[in-house]
Amino acid sequence: MERVDKINYYLDIAETISERGTCLRKNFGAIIVKNDEIIATGYTGAPRGRTNCIDLGYCTKKKIFPDVRHSGYDACRSVHAEQNAMLSSSRRDMIDSDLYLVGVRKDTGKYEEGASPCQMCRKLIINSGIKQVYVRIDKTSFEIFKVSDWIENDDLLNGKITY
Repeated sequence: MERVDKINYYLDIAETISERGTCLRKNFGAIIVKNDEIIATGYTGAPRGRTNCIDLGYCTKKKIFPDVRHSGYDACRSVHAEQNAMLSSSRRDMIDSDLYLVGVRKDTGKYEEGASPCQMCRKLIINSGIKQVYVRIDKTSFEIFKVSDWIENDDLLNGKITY
């Protein structure tokens, strides 16, 4: 049996964590790793104490904005996986760490195509001190985002909105 490389090892763990997600449309799992040690995990879900969409039986965002894509996020109940992972760690621990992110669509069971942290998560990742983000494309492929690139090439100044 061939040994899995380190990046896919961490992405496999993030994928397993995504299975705890409570979104009806897509679930993400995230882990933060520093010095080859997992320091925090997070998955998509409503804030603690609030009812999850999976328990409500409907997506609040789709109920309020049925035809809107890439906006209306204020109506979404979920806290993003990256945000939940960052909330579970101190900035001191996140400085120079890596974040591993996997998104899986509920309707197809396939990886979220073109996944990357949204603008809000990017801002939080920048402030947290995380140095790079690995996002799964398929079972063995991934994309690497260097956080320094997000600082130097501010997408919002060019009118580009991610997610």
